[in-house]
Amino acid sequence: MNEMNDMNDMNTFPVVEIKTLFFTYGCHPVLEDVSLNIMAGEAVGITGPNGAGKTTLINLLVGRLPLQEGEISIYGSDVSSGGWRRRVGFVPQRAAYFNQAFPATVMEVVLSGCTGRKGLFKSFGPADVRAAETALEIMDLQAYRNHPITEMSGGQQQRAFIARALAAEPELLIMDEPTVGVDQATKQKLYSILKDLNREKSMTLVVVSHDIEGIAGFCTRQVCLNLHLCTCNSWSVFPGGPPADSCGGLFPAFSNGRL
Repeated sequence: MNEMNDMNDMNTFPVVEIKTLFFTYGCHPVLEDVSLNIMAGEAVGITGPNGAGKTTLINLLVGRLPLQEGEISIYGSDVSSGGWRRRVGFVPQRAAYFNQAFPATVMEVVLSGCTGRKGLFKSFGPADVRAAETALEIMDLQAYRNHPITEMSGGQQQRAFIARALAAEPELLIMDEPTVGVDQATKQKLYSILKDLNREKSMTLVVVSHDIEGIAGFCTRQVCLNLHLCTCNSWSVFPGGPPADSCGGLFPAFSNGRL
């Protein structure tokens, strides 16, 4: 009976817990009193206008920016401890915008995603290669495994960097604008893959995007951010995208659900 209660506690414990977060650049406030819990198995879409603080929030969440005021914990560990890193995959904004002289194949890029769980300066083993191969298969890139990453299209490069994050076999995948610079067909393919990862593999997702209509197809909850935060537990609240006066006026105007 106690074991059953322990399992229930694990299922209801927040994967991500953000408490009363404030952040400024100089005298310019970017985030004010932001609190958010994300539970295991959720697919949370973070939306909002340009300059709303979305990327700042993500960079704080993955430890790329130091906390100024407030608390963030991931899997019960303080974000500054780094103890959560082996359980989390991260795809930054414009991940595919890298040094085009970088001499690496798609497979080498994807395999490098295993570094986080092994540590630096440790060689990759058979289990790492299998994880990379699985990530390539998920992203439909097996045929390109030996191609130079610099010779791939922008959409293919973006898929390769998502595969890199998946090679670490994360329980939580955090993505900042993963479809920037990709065509509509690639965008829809990525959304389908993310839906499968969440529904079939129970992977928790946090996705920043301007494409409100697109992420509605796989996200289970929307978080509207513009300095402050508003949550919308059901996409049915905003069929076709939220109206201009929704979420306390966070969004100035919409057309077909897009900013």
